[in-house]
Amino acid sequence: MQKLKFAVIGTGFWANYQLPAWFEMEGVELVALYNRTRARAEVFASQYNVPYVYDDIDELLDRHRDELDFVDIITDVDTHLHFTTKAAQHKLDVICQKPMGPSLAAARQMLDVCQQAGVRLYIHENFRWQAPIRQLKAVLDSGVIGEPFAARVSFQSAFPVFENQPFLAELEQFILTDIGSHILDICRFLFGEARSIYCQTTRVNPNIRGEDVAQVLMTMQSGLACSVSMSYASVLEHEVFPQTLVTVEGSAGSVVLDRDFTLRTTTRTEGSERSTQSQIATPPVYAWADPAYAVVHASIVDCNRNLLTDLQGRGGAAGGPAETTGADNFETIRLVYAAYDSARTNQVINL
Repeated sequence: MQKLKFAVIGTGFWANYQLPAWFEMEGVELVALYNRTRARAEVFASQYNVPYVYDDIDELLDRHRDELDFVDIITDVDTHLHFTTKAAQHKLDVICQKPMGPSLAAARQMLDVCQQAGVRLYIHENFRWQAPIRQLKAVLDSGVIGEPFAARVSFQSAFPVFENQPFLAELEQFILTDIGSHILDICRFLFGEARSIYCQTTRVNPNIRGEDVAQVLMTMQSGLACSVSMSYASVLEHEVFPQTLVTVEGSAGSVVLDRDFTLRTTTRTEGSERSTQSQIATPPVYAWADPAYAVVHASIVDCNRNLLTDLQGRGGAAGGPAETTGADNFETIRLVYAAYDSARTNQVINL
């Protein structure tokens, strides 16, 4: 199959991992890079032998519009609507980083401009593609624990995230947009859509502008009660960053995703006797991945592969359509901003 040609818009921190993740698979060719600071893009162009570099997005899109198939937007959330609109006007499919938009209205505009232009919009939501999360989903789908009725999802850490991404400290809305967009999407992936949401937020770190702790309680449409804890202020016995820990209770047993990718599934055998089966859902290892982010960086490859399959028109028998389309991720971003509404009003938000 002919390679799809694409351009990357934005060569900041995450481009260090998004770009090599694309090169883990056949079927794509990176043609051009854009960054508002041209020198940063030139460093990546030299490293990956990319022939064209720009600091003017209109020049890039005008010059390459006839050869490009899609763009991959790896920029700050405030620019997502702008660059999505530019690409859609040039009839290019769009992959965009999370969070989808800086507001629900902006996210809706992204959907609208792509629909009106007849192009596809995808959100690069990779956390659901982590190896332990996929294995946990397989356990749930197997039915071994029966019908799930309660879940606890945790992303709690004291990892110094502001050291390598200092711009995060300046965000008025931090943990729910940064980590919440990932974790609430995991909840949707595992348990379906939410019926209601209640949230409380706190700022513990005095040197940042936004909230760094959030507690969320959702009632899913299935009736499952889902409690979510997110924090960058938690000094715990074991630092598990960037792992997501999950406990799910079902009518016939339970499953726990614990630290170091350990899955323990407990079911009844006879009478009150119980049996626990353990497995390790170790993520793939890539030479370019930061060991501190290994489970996250490996999931970027699987997310890219899923999106590429859809872009190539090989859905269905080849592995299914893209999971994280713009329309699907809009439901995740709805949860993010509903959580902010709940925290502001101290009320349950019905969805």
